[in-house]
Amino acid sequence: MNGVSTPALRERLPLVTPGATAERRPGRGRERVARILAPVLIGLVALAIWESLVRINEIPHYILPAPSLVLQTLVEDWPTLFPSLLVTLQITFMALAVAVIGGVGLAILFTMSKWVELSLFPFAVILQVTPIISIAPLILIYVSNVNLALLICAWIVAFFPILSNTTLGLNSADHNLRDLFQLYGASRWQTLLHLRLPAAMPYFLGGLKIAGGLALIGAIVAEFAAGTAGTGSGLAYRILEAGYRLNIPRMFAAVILISFTGILIFMAFTLLSHLLLRNWHESAIARER
Repeated sequence: MNGVSTPALRERLPLVTPGATAERRPGRGRERVARILAPVLIGLVALAIWESLVRINEIPHYILPAPSLVLQTLVEDWPTLFPSLLVTLQITFMALAVAVIGGVGLAILFTMSKWVELSLFPFAVILQVTPIISIAPLILIYVSNVNLALLICAWIVAFFPILSNTTLGLNSADHNLRDLFQLYGASRWQTLLHLRLPAAMPYFLGGLKIAGGLALIGAIVAEFAAGTAGTGSGLAYRILEAGYRLNIPRMFAAVILISFTGILIFMAFTLLSHLLLRNWHESAIARER
């Protein structure tokens, strides 16, 4: 290269270390802070506007409570709302566990037999596209155990994302690697264990994040259906109970509690996905800018 030797060229090039690279990216820290502060500030502004409108227009609390009253109600009614939250969470996570076991197991079965996939996958689609609010009353009629009926309703909603995403992931393994495994005489189970399952992990975790929120939604919808029949003890039942008594602040408090629970579930599964994928998958590896 124009008479310059390789050692001399190396001496002229600056030594780049991970620390130096990090020092050259001061904007990355600001981006992380902005990612947190921006939605928080917008939320605080929205709450301030809500509070001001209620106070200026003197809107009665049984029509639209102020955020301060909702927060006060959440604190005062915590002994009532928290046990109901635990009931809802129990149904949610039990349904999610059943959906994961059944969805992953059936996805593996689909991978092993194309005929099984062609025969059963349409019925999974039917379960997904049928509104749970329309079949929840029927399930409550035919299943005498209310908790089991709620579990079935929540499972129906959470099952399909796990099944479809895991099936897609298992079928997305690199074809060249599959041919290589076949060339070296690997069995179908060895290919599944060492190639297909690792390839399907990001898809499965993506479906898990979706299914976590859907399981909570399914549990709430089923509790609404059970509450109209006079049974239930979850948060949805507390919302119905507060509505009958025109206790609107408690309704808002329960809704906010459900929303924050769903956010925490999503954040927990997002963290799990990051921890499992950060060392090897492109979707979680930090890139230099």
